[in-house]
Amino acid sequence: MAKAQGLEGLVLRRALLSRLLLLTLILLWRLLFRPYDTSASLNPSCLSSATAGGRLVPSGPILWPRIGAAIEASVVWDGVYFVRIAECGYEYEQTYAFFPLLPLCISLLSRFVFAPLVPMIGYRPVLALSGYVLNNIAFLFAAVYFYSRLSVLILKDPAAAFRASILFCFNPASVFYSSIYTESLYALCSLGGLYYLFSGANTVAMLLLALSGSARSNGALNAGYFCFQAMQHAYNAIIQKKRPILAVHAIIGGVARSICVFVPFLAFQAYGYSNICLGGISYELRPWCKARIPNLYGFLQSHYWGVGFLRYFQVKQLPNFLLASPILSLAIWSIIHYANKLLQVVQSLNMHDYNSFAALLSLLGTNEISEAVGASKNSSSSKSSQDHTVRRRKQERKDKSTESFQHIRSQPASYLRALPFIGLLPVYSSLPAAHLEDGVI
Repeated sequence: MAKAQGLEGLVLRRALLSRLLLLTLILLWRLLFRPYDTSASLNPSCLSSATAGGRLVPSGPILWPRIGAAIEASVVWDGVYFVRIAECGYEYEQTYAFFPLLPLCISLLSRFVFAPLVPMIGYRPVLALSGYVLNNIAFLFAAVYFYSRLSVLILKDPAAAFRASILFCFNPASVFYSSIYTESLYALCSLGGLYYLFSGANTVAMLLLALSGSARSNGALNAGYFCFQAMQHAYNAIIQKKRPILAVHAIIGGVARSICVFVPFLAFQAYGYSNICLGGISYELRPWCKARIPNLYGFLQSHYWGVGFLRYFQVKQLPNFLLASPILSLAIWSIIHYANKLLQVVQSLNMHDYNSFAALLSLLGTNEISEAVGASKNSSSSKSSQDHTVRRRKQERKDKSTESFQHIRSQPASYLRALPFIGLLPVYSSLPAAHLEDGVI
């Protein structure tokens, strides 16, 4: 426990170091090169007088206009959208591709924490500064959750959890965690939700995972963890406890929690439908409004950014694929390596009379895996002790795999417990998925 706590402090320091290093590099490159995206200069007034009236306007001249201009100029790509939404709300159809948690937090921070800075640097720079501070602090908490909460709980190995946390702090997509993007908030809510889920606090887990769906659209996919948990509990109830009624309760509970995780995504789509299709945001009814099942998010991704199944696979995108090839290669190699290790675990368990893969499902995420393997081996030994001759013949075959099995047996849970989290492996391209085009706003 003391070792884990010591490593937790070290993880926090490394996470802080990674942010300072990254921000220094960002400032250095901004001084040496002109930004590729020039959307920061697009800053028209809010369309609605109601939202414009809520701005924090300085009473006199701005004291440090150059600092404010530098901060405002740093807002590029998707950050322009988030700052604009925090300032003016959802004015345009394409803004509904960006979920509300980050803009809402930015708006609250600018009004209640950083409001004294408005007379010094201006309101829009304060919004941008709020986004930067919020995301970097959220990243620090996410790194601690990743190590001291989730990784230690799943892997049962502080050293391995520490290495995973360091890789998380210095991952190739780390720049998004310190920019005005949703990665930091999403990581914090998702990792926190998964920790509470596998700790048994299902209500807190449900709230945090639902909150992750308010940050990013793929947060709705976190409902799959409740489905996995429901299958696990249903198996235990039917096969082990012989009580089908408990399985029904587990499935109903899993479905209900999964629906709750989906609620933010569905609610935001309904909000967009109400404003655009029913509220008359434009004079012409949009095509997706006429669909039998209106799909606002899918339409926006396809219409404005050309996002769709395999639509990114074009010859003109070859430079981006080459740029992303190092992390893609690392991710593919990691998955193959993990699959090989998992296969070794299953094969070793089979060799020692633990040949039911369905039973592994009931043990995933618990402390019973190592105990089950040990009990299985003890059971095999007690049976073979009845016949001394048979035991001697089997012993010759067992000796060949003893060394490898003992290594795997010491940490079978490390591989098996990690199975539900294979989807968390970060695979990012070199550029954001949704590019901001000049003149959109």
